[in-house]
Amino acid sequence: MKIKCVLIDDEPLAIKVLQNYFTNFTDFEITGTFVNALEALDYINNNSVDAVFLDINMPMMTGFELISLIENKTKVIITTAFREFAAESYDLEVLDYLVKPIPLPRFIKCINKITTEYNLKNNIKVENHRVEPHLFIKVDKKMIKINIDEILFVEGMKEYIKVITLDKTYITHKSLTALSDELPADRFMRIHKSYLIAVNKVKSIEGNRIQIQSFTLPIGRNYSKEVKSKILE
Repeated sequence: MKIKCVLIDDEPLAIKVLQNYFTNFTDFEITGTFVNALEALDYINNNSVDAVFLDINMPMMTGFELISLIENKTKVIITTAFREFAAESYDLEVLDYLVKPIPLPRFIKCINKITTEYNLKNNIKVENHRVEPHLFIKVDKKMIKINIDEILFVEGMKEYIKVITLDKTYITHKSLTALSDELPADRFMRIHKSYLIAVNKVKSIEGNRIQIQSFTLPIGRNYSKEVKSKILE
């Protein structure tokens, strides 16, 4: 089942940018685009919508006013050229706040948030059905979906990172810190300035070395105490 999204913005070009981004994500479906806030509100309140991408400054009705009139618990993502409304938006419990022009890496982070929320919601509703948590990374101009449980470790390489999974290795233009922020903190940890590992994939520890499958990774001196405490607890 696809995650259904609606795009609302009085600037058609802004909608077009998001539409182009969404072509990379096959798990998502844009079910409606609107330049008119009233028409959008009527659609959202009468259809099944999982996420709404919403501009703030629009004629007839602001984005914040529209949020207050949404009758269901649809997740809202603000898209705006103004940073100063961020605090007000979080008071309305929006899922994310994207500042235009929206960089693709920032959009991907938002997509991962929506996916996580959608999975949690459906895991509660659907008995005996588990949706594997995952994230998207950009590899050779394509967005690749990676199940989080398949990640063994991540290696930082200056402006790039190498994501090593159970059966493949991916290289993407991203920082180790940025990817770390997208992964669950209880399952992943830094062991070195250049390495981030999946804690449950550790096979053994010997001195300042960690074994994960056939890979031997160094433990940084500044990370040693915390790493051993968490893994050997």
